[in-house]
Amino acid sequence: MDVFSRLTGAVWDMLRFRDRHRPRLGALEIFKYIGPGLLVTVGFIDPGNWASNVAAGAEYGYTLLWMVTLSTLMLIVLQHNAAHLGIATGLCLSEAAMAHLPRGVATTALVTAVGASVSTALAELLGGAIALKMLFGLPLAVGTLLTLVVVLWMLFSKSYRRLERYIIGFVSLIGLSFVFELSLVHIDWAAAAVGWVRPSLPEGSLPVVMSVLGAVVMPHNLFLHSEVIQSRQWNLDEPEMIRRQLKYEYLDTLFSMLVGFCINSSMILLAAAAFFSHGLPVTELEQARSLLDPLLGPAAGVVFAVSLLLAGLASSVTAGMAGGSIFAGIFSEPYDISDSHSRMGVVITLVGGAAAVLFVGDPLKGLIWSQIFLSMQLPITIILQLSLTSRRSVMGPYANKPFTTAVLAAVALVVITLNIMLLVQTLF
Repeated sequence: MDVFSRLTGAVWDMLRFRDRHRPRLGALEIFKYIGPGLLVTVGFIDPGNWASNVAAGAEYGYTLLWMVTLSTLMLIVLQHNAAHLGIATGLCLSEAAMAHLPRGVATTALVTAVGASVSTALAELLGGAIALKMLFGLPLAVGTLLTLVVVLWMLFSKSYRRLERYIIGFVSLIGLSFVFELSLVHIDWAAAAVGWVRPSLPEGSLPVVMSVLGAVVMPHNLFLHSEVIQSRQWNLDEPEMIRRQLKYEYLDTLFSMLVGFCINSSMILLAAAAFFSHGLPVTELEQARSLLDPLLGPAAGVVFAVSLLLAGLASSVTAGMAGGSIFAGIFSEPYDISDSHSRMGVVITLVGGAAAVLFVGDPLKGLIWSQIFLSMQLPITIILQLSLTSRRSVMGPYANKPFTTAVLAAVALVVITLNIMLLVQTLF
């Protein structure tokens, strides 16, 4: 009888385990899926975006809010497609490239993607260092090293689920901080509503518009989303499960991109109300904090700096994860922080980015060159992704439909064109 009981219990446990991996339709079911999209959203609210958004609001008021709307729509299309690949194939973008493309072509593309992750890490770590300088007066070199140590500790000592909760917490705090900041200023909501939907290019605004729209889709985020979407580990053996997972992933992406839209919009709203209305142009994040103090009180400046620090930490973590995923994919392995290839990819990405900050000397030049490299690499990643997700040999019945491919190609063309324009403008 004891043996029979244990056998019955084992079968019951197996059924419960399988049941946990079957998504149910329910009002709260979406909350089980929230997380992967928010990790990607962090790249949409990184320190580079902060600088562009603050400059946009300070110089042009509410008129450039439309670029946040457009960039969010483009991001939804491409990020959903990257996650689609991860769900349908069980492979991240890096692994899929090695599995379905000539080895030399795939390896070359992925090595450039690792380089793009290093360039991204440069900007993210520098953002954290700037925040520490605002808060404690630390030199940028010291702040960069401190940010690097904290980020490496987070990545090497925490499981993915814990890390995901930290990132969600960071994003929540950033969002709440801007709610606080906006409560201190008067927003012209009528002008903002028009700005969100009416494209406008005031004289001299093209560089700012291009810097936001051209950099919103980042190579490492496409790789990262295809990897982390698999973290839910649902049972995907059955077509119904895959279709349901795809549906919930889409909702997660929409929700997460909406969060990014609200935070990016808040940056422009704050800058427009606090700086533009007073005729105070802002070109650097440090200058923004120093101007907020006399305008809105010291608390506003501190909250701004703390939010920037959280954004720098969170985006540095995701840059490291992306670099680890890409590097592991070169060896046809999934991202696993306990694996040597994933660890090596994380170290190459973050230490490489920190070294660039320390040895470039001029942080502004470092940021410029990082954007140049991203602009050059992004077309490679987008073309790689579209070529994989459009193939039935890769995606099976979940390959892109002709209309979907056309929409993706159009969005990709816009993103690539903007990045090429940004590259030309930066160099010449």
